Amino acid sequence: MTTLIVILGVALVLVILYLIFKISNLVSIARAKTSVDDVDSSNGIHALLFIIFMVVGFTGFFWYSFAHFNSYTLPIASEHGAWTDTLFWITMGVTVVAFTIISIIKFVFIYQYQYKEGRKAKFYPDNHFLELTWTIVPALVLTVLVFTGLKAWNDITSPASENAEVIEVIGQQFAWTVRYPGKDNTLGDVHYQKIDAINEFGLDLTDNKSFDDFKSLELHIPKGKEVLLKIRAKDVLHSVFLPHFRVKMDAVPGMPTQFKFIATKTTAEMRDELSNPEFNYELACTEICGKGHFSMKMNVVVDTPEDFEKWKAEQESWLKQNPDYLKNVPAGLRESAILKAGIPEEAGVTYLEGVKAAGVGLN
Repeated sequence: MTTLIVILGVALVLVILYLIFKISNLVSIARAKTSVDDVDSSNGIHALLFIIFMVVGFTGFFWYSFAHFNSYTLPIASEHGAWTDTLFWITMGVTVVAFTIISIIKFVFIYQYQYKEGRKAKFYPDNHFLELTWTIVPALVLTVLVFTGLKAWNDITSPASENAEVIEVIGQQFAWTVRYPGKDNTLGDVHYQKIDAINEFGLDLTDNKSFDDFKSLELHIPKGKEVLLKIRAKDVLHSVFLPHFRVKMDAVPGMPTQFKFIATKTTAEMRDELSNPEFNYELACTEICGKGHFSMKMNVVVDTPEDFEKWKAEQESWLKQNPDYLKNVPAGLRESAILKAGIPEEAGVTYLEGVKAAGVGLN
């Protein structure tokens, strides 16, 4: 409430000052007291103010950028992150240099060429050298930036190696869910028509590779091993953002995307580096996807390869947690599904007997 009052107060003061300025101009015009001397004085003041604004603006910009550099740049925790940052800072350097030169020329010209009685503007129809310079130089710079960026993009979106850890991340309003392959290290097929309140992945249970897939509400990844994130969305456009790993990829309904990377620091190592025992990596949505967009976050844990495999071994398959879906498994694959999903043999036999008694899926 206090903030709102302050904002309204500042707005009111600005409006009052603007009205005073307009009234004084109108009064001056009405009394016909405006002269060339008044114009010269006003132009001089305004030209000087432009120079002051430039100096103060650049001083504040560069001071803040260097003084608070560590507060807006995060440590890198992936192999490709160093090259991504290099490309970013090259682009930033080019744009800042261009912006600085253009701004200085603009403000200095405003001061230098302010109105003076008797001065006439110089007629300068064209200059082929200047036109070629400001066309060719930016074109060459942009070409280099685009093709180096394209090479980096192709590297991180190309097919992953055979031993990569494949993980699927699914976005929906307003949460992330993750699907991992089981002991077969292969994600099963999915189909959007099979999605329901329980089968949120849309698992196709006619594919035996889906029997041991499991769900997680945290994203666990191993250090030092290539990870391939397969990304999709179930409703609207989302965006997977892992800032410390320099990963950002849109999750598009009906159009799966992917991104591969290698984590270089475990969660414990990053906590030691930052001297912050409460630190956690985070997966956030960076595409405004509705009213709950702000809450669409997921905890990310980077484990050692040994701890990662131990964690995977402790997880229960989705089918084991939802044995009612055995009825969607083809009859000839049900016993295999029970074994692969890790459903206790007694429970599986009992369930199959119930299915047969109900006459479900016997054809």
